[in-house]
Amino acid sequence: MGKLPNKWLVVVSVLFGTFTVILNNSMLNPTLPRFMELFSADAVAVGWILTIFMVSMGMTMPLTGYFGDRFGKKKVYVAGLAIFIVGSISGALSQSLAMIIMSRAVQGMAGGLMMPIAMALIFNAFPRNERGLAVGIYGVAAMVAPAIGPTVGGVIIEFFNWPWLFVFNIPFGLTGLLLSWKFLQPTETDPDIKFDLVGFLIVTSGIGAILFALGRGKTLEALTDPLNMGLISAGLVALLVFVFYELRQEQPLLNLTVFKVPTYSVSILVTSAASIGLFSGIFLLPLLIQNVYELGEIKTGLLFLPAAAASGIFMSIGGRLLDKKGPKFVVPPGLAIMAAATLGLSTLKLQTPYWWIMVLNTVRGLGMGMGNMPATTSGMNAIPEHLVAQGSAMNNIIRQISSSLGIVFFSIYYEVRRAQIAAVTDMDMQAATLQTLNEAFLVSAIVLIIAIPFSFILKGAEG
Repeated sequence: MGKLPNKWLVVVSVLFGTFTVILNNSMLNPTLPRFMELFSADAVAVGWILTIFMVSMGMTMPLTGYFGDRFGKKKVYVAGLAIFIVGSISGALSQSLAMIIMSRAVQGMAGGLMMPIAMALIFNAFPRNERGLAVGIYGVAAMVAPAIGPTVGGVIIEFFNWPWLFVFNIPFGLTGLLLSWKFLQPTETDPDIKFDLVGFLIVTSGIGAILFALGRGKTLEALTDPLNMGLISAGLVALLVFVFYELRQEQPLLNLTVFKVPTYSVSILVTSAASIGLFSGIFLLPLLIQNVYELGEIKTGLLFLPAAAASGIFMSIGGRLLDKKGPKFVVPPGLAIMAAATLGLSTLKLQTPYWWIMVLNTVRGLGMGMGNMPATTSGMNAIPEHLVAQGSAMNNIIRQISSSLGIVFFSIYYEVRRAQIAAVTDMDMQAATLQTLNEAFLVSAIVLIIAIPFSFILKGAEG
């Protein structure tokens, strides 16, 4: 480890921690039915295991810019990882569903501190023209963990007791904590910076309301519930008020002037489209494999492994190309490849072999690797150095909301459209499900295609 240059030790350190956070969250997705049995709870109550993590993480992220400037980015990241370990220990020792949910809230707050700061620490360690490769390697955590998490979680819940879902995090978290303490470099602090309390209260209430409503609204009936619609409306109003308020502050919680930088704004749009593409696959493919082709959880999990590997490999290749050639040679082709493979998934038949679906998903992973992190890196490179932590926080917040919106949309589309097709045609439910999923993949592909022209606006680093 000591033979690696210090800047690469920074990447290894933050990759360990963030990979653990993202993997833990995706591990829990397939285990919710087991928690319903264990605690004799309904789907709404158990759903809080995922919802509370998403909400608490989204509400914590706006703080990272201030905390990083006030106390130093290393301290914030290490504190976040330590809090995550505490949440994991609490989860493993929980005796009730309520305690598990509280532990997940703690983990979510930790993730909210860590994710934006991790990117800022890498940017501090590397010059602009080397960040593409560094962020590409770091991005393996963001892309691979959601892909393999359901498989890991399924294996743990099948062969071990449920507390191991939390115990699993602890050795990785402790390793990340040790590496971070040893290899992350302290950053400058500003003890005189003021905390924008009013801005914090406005933005966290807005983000919290929207994410809470989206977390509850996985069906059309649930989403259009008056409470959820009210929360979404109130959240949007709060975010609008936040924008007007922050633009008038000398020391804003989040400096929204970064959106005046075209490359940064476009990078947000592109990564949001890519996130919708990623999570549409994570949500829709298990339904396809299990409900249409009637294959088991193991084959569902295996479907994602080559895609995760391709994503990781081409994220590094894409990062290197970004450093040498610029984003126009990486991001548009990446989005186009991902869109083409997603279009392929919209043409499946009942006779389509499993291996072909695996090939298409692997190509999707390849395109995701080239298109997502390089777009993020070029956007972050375009903003002033002192705003990197805030820019990363806003990037993560918007990605979180767009991913949640995508999952909610595809959940509702799946339930409503499948029932509609079965009712108005002579198709059986298997065929109706396949047509619904084909249409959903077509929508996902269109989102990606719309983002391609915008990706040509992205500009490269100046050095």
